[in-house]
Amino acid sequence: MNEHHQEKWIWVFTGESAQFCSAVFDDKALAEEWIRSQSVSGVLTRMPLNLSAYDWATGAGHFVPRRDEQKTPRFIQRFSCASLEHGHYSEGKES
Repeated sequence: MNEHHQEKWIWVFTGESAQFCSAVFDDKALAEEWIRSQSVSGVLTRMPLNLSAYDWATGAGHFVPRRDEQKTPRFIQRFSCASLEHGHYSEGKES
């Protein structure tokens, strides 16, 4: 992780069975209000802005690549980290 990087965060909602996110917010309360109002199901994840989940996780020591495969573009582009703050929602309610 870049030592000059100041962490800023956003909230990303990915709907159940979705391949891509469907909403992005700079405030968790706004995100949860939208989730409730739309009765959607999925995962709301706090993501670092201007930094990949992979770089954040490796820089913070939450993930250490142990095999060469874990340093490949294919692995990095699919990487997610359970250490990122997140919540699961079902029909607009946190589950």
